[in-house]
Amino acid sequence: MKTSSLFLPVTTAFFTLMMNQAVAQGAQRPLIPLLQADQIPTLCSNTLDGLRKRVATLEKLPPARARDSKKVLTEWNDLQIALEDLQGPVDILNNVSPDAKVRSTTEACLIETNKFATDLLQSEKLYARFKAIQPTDPVEQKLRQDILYSFDDTGVSLPPAKRARMKEILDKLGELSQEFARNIRDNNQKLTFTPAELQGMPAAYLARAKRDDKGNYLLGFEYPDYKPFMESADNSDARRRYQIAFANHGTPKNLEILKQAMDLRHEMAGLFDLPSYADLVTRRRMVKNPQTVEKFLSEVQTAVTQLEIKEIEELRVFKSETLKTPLADTRLERWDSDYWQQKIKQARYNVDQEALRKYFPSEAAVPWILHVSGALYGVEFKRVEVPVWDPEVQYYDVVDSKSKERIAGIYLDLYPREGKYGHAAAWGTRGVSTLAHRTPVSTLVTNLDRNGLNSDELETLVHEFGHVLHGVLSHTKYVAQAGTNVELDFVEAPSQMYEEWARRKESLTLLAGFCKTACPTIDDALLARLTAAHNYGRGIRYARQLLYASYDMTVHNNKADKEQPLAVWQQMEGATPLGYVPGTEFPGQFGHLMGGYAAGYYGYMWSEVLALDMLSRYNGKLMNPEVGHLYRQDILSRGAEKPAGEMVSSFLGREPNSKAFFDEISGQRLH
Repeated sequence: MKTSSLFLPVTTAFFTLMMNQAVAQGAQRPLIPLLQADQIPTLCSNTLDGLRKRVATLEKLPPARARDSKKVLTEWNDLQIALEDLQGPVDILNNVSPDAKVRSTTEACLIETNKFATDLLQSEKLYARFKAIQPTDPVEQKLRQDILYSFDDTGVSLPPAKRARMKEILDKLGELSQEFARNIRDNNQKLTFTPAELQGMPAAYLARAKRDDKGNYLLGFEYPDYKPFMESADNSDARRRYQIAFANHGTPKNLEILKQAMDLRHEMAGLFDLPSYADLVTRRRMVKNPQTVEKFLSEVQTAVTQLEIKEIEELRVFKSETLKTPLADTRLERWDSDYWQQKIKQARYNVDQEALRKYFPSEAAVPWILHVSGALYGVEFKRVEVPVWDPEVQYYDVVDSKSKERIAGIYLDLYPREGKYGHAAAWGTRGVSTLAHRTPVSTLVTNLDRNGLNSDELETLVHEFGHVLHGVLSHTKYVAQAGTNVELDFVEAPSQMYEEWARRKESLTLLAGFCKTACPTIDDALLARLTAAHNYGRGIRYARQLLYASYDMTVHNNKADKEQPLAVWQQMEGATPLGYVPGTEFPGQFGHLMGGYAAGYYGYMWSEVLALDMLSRYNGKLMNPEVGHLYRQDILSRGAEKPAGEMVSSFLGREPNSKAFFDEISGQRLH
């Protein structure tokens, strides 16, 4: 790594750990250091102390001049890299380390890192340096604007008293975010179910489930336990009990944390004389204001409401006919929805999600998506044995097929274990910077079933790998613009578009070639049934997304300080066709609201508008490497160097539109 003389490395211990691991493998590749709990506090404090000294040195420099753009932006790039070299590895270890002490000490470090970042972005002298420079090209111009936004949004221009209060709020929000996530991640509660309550579950599920000394089954909140149960367990009371426990596994404490966060965010908006937190954050996103979000959500509601009602009534009728109960006496409960959807898919389309696991063995699905990605985007993934935090974790070098140069690295942490992040996500652990000759590293974290994947789980794997590709195929000059550092309401679009590769014949038929033992191939008839099964339930699925997005905007609107999160949820879920389930506390485990998506959950559907439109560029030929190369060039490699809308227009060759999205959510799109 090249640095200016001003920015000699201050994280010596950190880099030594990293490089010792790399050298031991015979290659100069950046690796996530396997830090021990007792190393982290000293490493964290020493690194942050060194960074503070660097900031102090910068603040003493003479005022920047207009022509100093390259110098000032390079200084910032070096500083951001040094901060990321601490924060990136600490963040991933906080979520995946099997050692509870490591998770605890990394949490404390992340809180301190957040405080440092707030201090940094409240520096008036550094802010003045960026205001003084004159960018020399569009990339510099956008970077400078994004940096100024970051300073402004952290309160650098507020009067001293308000600025101090802003710091207090941001520091507290950082602490609350960590506590909220910990309460979910470290909840190791197990529910006890009798063998009779697991009737309907496949043999493979029963074989791997933990049991107590009485022969009862012990199930936790990992998705490989929960989701198949809700889809296949015949006992309605057992499903109800499991759903309520799952909805509440953030513990009542998280409702208090969410309320504190709502109040602090509302106060934060007031410091800027804005009516709501939603007004504060959307001004930096594609939508620009909450009114655009509200209009969009209203259009979604118009498109999905009748379809949701129709599907729920179909499920109720099907339940009545199957159980031979009078229709007038048959209710469809919320804990019935997934179960009866699967039953109707089996009856109508002969699709059994559990039976699909033999088509998508876990050990074949991973090399398959690596192959598909390599063929599309001109890269190769080479497995390398390196030190990892758990024996099942895999590491790959990413090599450009044309130049044969190593351009990135990826970690894959695929299977559930105690204390690990419980959902599926990708971490951009290390961003690229061509200016600093810095290659990226991304980490994929999932909780897949070791025995094989159903179509939903395969789709999840492909979705999250789309985020990984966004990180490792980024080729930006500055680390602040690397990978997924795009507008929040665009960040999901590349991954949502990639989901299509988990549903199409061109790509799916390749999977059988990666099976260690013979596994069946997807034929045209099965693919048609899978497509029909996927399409069924769109009204229910998108109506739920609409509810999440609407709830998020409601608890961050101009009345948020007067609302209680659970009361708002009870009212909003209660107004849906399936109603509110008494005793559930879903907002206490709605991690997006504390993990960066506050007043931003609408972005999942907003970005899907762009995802489905971008898909049209492939013209039905998903394995076309020419379009894949263009997509890598126009979208993935550019990171945040251009506004998202401009990148999409460049890739499409026209302005984007929402037709494909509204056809999808209203049930009119045919695959």
